[in-house]
Amino acid sequence: MAVRIQEAASLRLDEIYRFTRDRWGEARADSYIRGLFEAFNRIESHGVRSRSIPAEFGVNGYFFRFESHFVYWRRMSNGDIGIVTVLHQRMHQIDHFRDAFGL
Repeated sequence: MAVRIQEAASLRLDEIYRFTRDRWGEARADSYIRGLFEAFNRIESHGVRSRSIPAEFGVNGYFFRFESHFVYWRRMSNGDIGIVTVLHQRMHQIDHFRDAFGL
């Protein structure tokens, strides 16, 4: 099992890093991104508490909260974990979610 960062998530991680660095400094940005990646790596062992995305969204996937962000992920056909996107708690989740999942 591997963790695969999908395109929307990669772009969001870059944005999160830049925003955090500009606001609180490079050390905090490094720490926050490192924490996110550690959380990604704990998905398989259930080290993070994920919940199913509600059925009305029409996608098979999960999400969990990491500090100020929600991480959306899904199991890929080869068994790997795909990190779909990472959204700030204040973002309009539905619009960004639909874009990331290709809806």
